[in-house]
Amino acid sequence: MINPTWLRTFCTLVERGHFTRTAEKLHMTQSGVSQHIRKLEEHFDTLLLMREGKQFSLTDAGERLYDEAHQIIANLSDLDSKIREDATFAGVVRIMSPGSIGLKLYPHLLTLQQAFPRLIIDYRFAPNSDVEQALAERKIDFGIMSRRSTLKEVDCQLISSEALLLVTPASLPDPHWQGLLELGFIDHPDGTHHAGLLLSQNFTEFQNMNMFEKKGFSNQIGLILEPVSRGLGFTVLPSHAVSAFAKQSLICTSELEKPVKDSLYLSLNHKKYVRNRTQTVINEVNNWLENENK
Repeated sequence: MINPTWLRTFCTLVERGHFTRTAEKLHMTQSGVSQHIRKLEEHFDTLLLMREGKQFSLTDAGERLYDEAHQIIANLSDLDSKIREDATFAGVVRIMSPGSIGLKLYPHLLTLQQAFPRLIIDYRFAPNSDVEQALAERKIDFGIMSRRSTLKEVDCQLISSEALLLVTPASLPDPHWQGLLELGFIDHPDGTHHAGLLLSQNFTEFQNMNMFEKKGFSNQIGLILEPVSRGLGFTVLPSHAVSAFAKQSLICTSELEKPVKDSLYLSLNHKKYVRNRTQTVINEVNNWLENENK
């Protein structure tokens, strides 16, 4: 039977790309790392690495082993969670979502944590691409995304939708195409996606976002509307992010002829075991969204 420790060393080496960094990560010596790789090559009677000085590349056999070994190591990690006590209202639940839904959802989940103090909410705001990558790498328990994932490891279930709003300075309460061109665009991590969806449905002149001069960018959800409030440009954001902005008198949201909604998807790694505490939080998210949509 193959030693899972050797497989863990091999996977870490592939991911780190360097013998020294692998040894540091695993608290081993470099010779110990090399010995584990050599034992794997002896076990399979084939070369796994092509060594090129201090660097290496994977052989075809090495690539196939990594694909299989990575899954084995992940399954072994999940086994601990499945075998140990799986509390319903205790432990850490790691969540990621775009900022807009997070602004509304995170305080609600803190109320849940107050009711069950042993339940720890670890909430990170991030764009869709970061959420799906964290799910694929099993760094979080679940995520909420505003688009379906393109990664095979991630399953997405439609759970709600959120209106996209055109937001301009208060000085431009009735935006027209020329006015938007003159203002320019305040971008954010999902800005091009959101603006493209809304503007393409409501302005026949729209071709792509390159038509607008970029007047700023912020990846802090609470600050995206700050430059808009100062007359520096317009942006497009989901409604939750707009309603959370403190200086409502300095911005204007317009009801366009064709409303557009951004879908929200509950996203999970389809091979990751869903712990009881994670399911508790997922249930709370679903219940909250149902009440919000009534």
